Amino acid sequence: MQLEDVFKENLNDLYRYLYSLSKDHFAAEDLVQEAFYRAYVSIEDYEIKNIRAWLFKVAYHAFIDFQRKHKRVIFEQEMDERVDIQQSTPEKEMLEKESLSLLLRDINSLQENEKHAILLCDLHDLPYQEAADILDLKLNTLKSHLFRGRKKLVDKVKGRGRTDE
Repeated sequence: MQLEDVFKENLNDLYRYLYSLSKDHFAAEDLVQEAFYRAYVSIEDYEIKNIRAWLFKVAYHAFIDFQRKHKRVIFEQEMDERVDIQQSTPEKEMLEKESLSLLLRDINSLQENEKHAILLCDLHDLPYQEAADILDLKLNTLKSHLFRGRKKLVDKVKGRGRTDE
């Protein structure tokens, strides 16, 4: 597979992953470029079995470096994604956007390891082993973070449901 094909195939997924981590459109774009640059520079140094998982790992490390550099500066920005659903109404789009924003806010309130595990496994559908490799964790540790993070998310959503009633 050519590098250009790998880029086209994984660009959107890496952008969404990095956007969910950085919460900033411009930072996510810069991080995607940085991740692909790092991948291009070091691709010959590694024997890669799964290019997608490796790219997510490179992107994750680019984000960690970015985060260290900017010392926990958090940017809040409204999500500006449109969901392409046939027969969608403006009300439906608004509710979906609000629900997704609330879910992302809840995910971002989790501990870092739990947040990263949920983003990789549940939002980006990576297998547990690949997510564990990306985060440099053992498989059982990743599963523990997922379990605890999911439990906290369910509690938060249920709690919000009770306050809405």
